[in-house]
Amino acid sequence: MKSYSAQRKLSLIFRYVLLAILTVLWILPIVWIVLASFSENNTGFVSTFWPDKFTLQNYIGIFTNSSYPMGHWIVNTLILSLCSMVISTFLTISVAYVLSRLRFKMRKPFLQIALVLGMFPGFMAMIALYYILKGLNMLNLGGLLLVYVGGAGLGFYVAKGFFDTIPRAIDEAAEIDGATRWQVFWHIGLPLSKPMIVFTALTAFIGPWTDFIFSGIILSTSGNPNTYTVAYGLYNMVHNSKGAATAYFSQFVAGCVIIAIPITILFVIMQKFYVNGITAGADKG
Repeated sequence: MKSYSAQRKLSLIFRYVLLAILTVLWILPIVWIVLASFSENNTGFVSTFWPDKFTLQNYIGIFTNSSYPMGHWIVNTLILSLCSMVISTFLTISVAYVLSRLRFKMRKPFLQIALVLGMFPGFMAMIALYYILKGLNMLNLGGLLLVYVGGAGLGFYVAKGFFDTIPRAIDEAAEIDGATRWQVFWHIGLPLSKPMIVFTALTAFIGPWTDFIFSGIILSTSGNPNTYTVAYGLYNMVHNSKGAATAYFSQFVAGCVIIAIPITILFVIMQKFYVNGITAGADKG
């Protein structure tokens, strides 16, 4: 018995030590980025962990630099993310509810096709999307929004799993009382699916906010920095010309910290709903 207790204690110590090491390895780069954003540096890359001098000039400079309008980038990305969040959430929840509650012809083949299509990463179609948007003269923020919301309906599987856990007897009772399908969805389905709505909305917001691949492809031909998103604008800040990576590195790091703040706040506030949405949606397929 004592031997088993000693082995169990040793196992727990090993696990906690391993978790502590992983935590340090995960937090260390974040701490370095935050410290580097406050460092007074005129020579390029920050080579020390703890800065010699602290300053707010990097944050001030990134908003006063006329060549790289950070303010416009944040506004563009925020509008794009909010529009994508609203449209994508509505499409995803609607498709998931319909596939969970209604039975119609070609329902199972559609589920199978959607599952297969979901196995392929979206960026595989970026060249085709570029030429399609180019032909429509939509290589701009509007075209980028279409890309973000275009495949929203295919991301219904997690939400469908959540709706499958809601008893059908609730819907049937409402229909007996004279409620229509839309009233059942609006007054019963949506209130009961708050964790899933929050989960879907957060993922739909984070995608455009942090995306670089599609924004870099679609906005690369505009030539107007005022139309860039944050990710593509910051990339151009350190890659646009020779020596830019050295001259603007500290401001680039400050920009990275700025765009991380809204996501961090959202996750802290919505963490409970986010976790509930993931776990509840994984109960049934």
